[in-house]
Amino acid sequence: MDMKNAFLNGDLSEEVYMQPPPSYDHPPGKVCHLQKALYGLKQAFRAWFAKLSSTISKLGFSSSSFDSAIFIRKTYKGYTLLLLYVDDMIITGDDLQGVKEVQNFLYTQFEMKDLGRLSYFLGLEVSYDSKGYYLSQAKYAIDLLCRAGLTDNKTANTPLETNVKLSPTDGTILKDPTLYRQLVGSLIYLTATRPDIAYAVFYIVSQFMAAPCTSHFTIVLRILRYIKGTLFHGLHFSAQSSLELKAYSDADWAGDPTDRRSTTSYCFFLGDSLISWCSKKQTIVSQSSTEVEYRVLTDTTSELLWLRWLLQNMGVSQSNATTNIYCDNKSAIQIAHNDVFHERTKHIEIDCHFVRHHLVSGKLCLISVPSADQKADIFTKAHPPRPSKLSAKLAIKVSSHATTNIYCDNQSAIQIAHNDVFHE
Repeated sequence: MDMKNAFLNGDLSEEVYMQPPPSYDHPPGKVCHLQKALYGLKQAFRAWFAKLSSTISKLGFSSSSFDSAIFIRKTYKGYTLLLLYVDDMIITGDDLQGVKEVQNFLYTQFEMKDLGRLSYFLGLEVSYDSKGYYLSQAKYAIDLLCRAGLTDNKTANTPLETNVKLSPTDGTILKDPTLYRQLVGSLIYLTATRPDIAYAVFYIVSQFMAAPCTSHFTIVLRILRYIKGTLFHGLHFSAQSSLELKAYSDADWAGDPTDRRSTTSYCFFLGDSLISWCSKKQTIVSQSSTEVEYRVLTDTTSELLWLRWLLQNMGVSQSNATTNIYCDNKSAIQIAHNDVFHERTKHIEIDCHFVRHHLVSGKLCLISVPSADQKADIFTKAHPPRPSKLSAKLAIKVSSHATTNIYCDNQSAIQIAHNDVFHE
């Protein structure tokens, strides 16, 4: 659903004055005392959110403690969820009557527009069938390619060349970095459904936003050519999948050639569906691979706790009280099970205590996994072309709706497009 003129519904809690519009006839020396929020006010966002929160609370909704943009109502019939992004909202749940009740209630309170069953939301294209849901950003990617001027047919098999390493001084500094920053910013949003480019975008090209060089821009173009060849790839959420949460944790020790910082990477699956992932540079230099893995385990444990709380808040309870974290570093796993610290591990004692606390309390279970089966490995380095293995690891699939509709009001042009016989 879409809210019309959302910010105009916000109530102001402060006294705010503004100069009258130029065309408004008003007494000289007088100003307007605002009773409601207006677009452009710094208070408008908070006022609108407070207005909606107080309104739907009358229907029994409460904001989630773990994500304030999600409003939840639980009744004996089931759960009803409302996800808000400024003036756009998604309403769902297993209580179909409750969903309809929320719609009717919102109609009476605000000027709303029903956009029907979810198919497009903030650049995300949603399609579904009996097998589950499929999320992609094909249209968004096409617009991005047009903005970059990539109109030829060249594509790339991978986002990066194998073992690519970049430094801040590679190449000549771009005279105008505006396009580079726009493209990288758009690529960051594209990773919402394309985890296969997360390492290339978050770890490689994003760190050169301040002073990008020609070599960095070349990498951005290669990522875009890879996207061009995999335009309809996206995430698939299986309807037959279980709701068991599991995580994979991995790191690349001292992978950055400039400052020798390491890479943090993890990914979470709800059954067979990828729901959360991370690829970022660590903030400090680690002295050993075990230390790196422990810092990643700390971040993974924090994300695990938040996801468990959020899922429980949404009515998705875990069948097991323990969540498995798969790690390919046996030293890190052994130290987590051993509460004896010596000189070699003293500097990572806080991380050890944090992971071990939740390990002992039964919140998580550390399981050793071979590096070949480590699904988070793709977020730590560039890989050679392995499309089938990549799809199997991250549940990335090609949309069954790989055709994009083009609407045209000239029937002659459409007929010629369907007919390969050309005349004068």
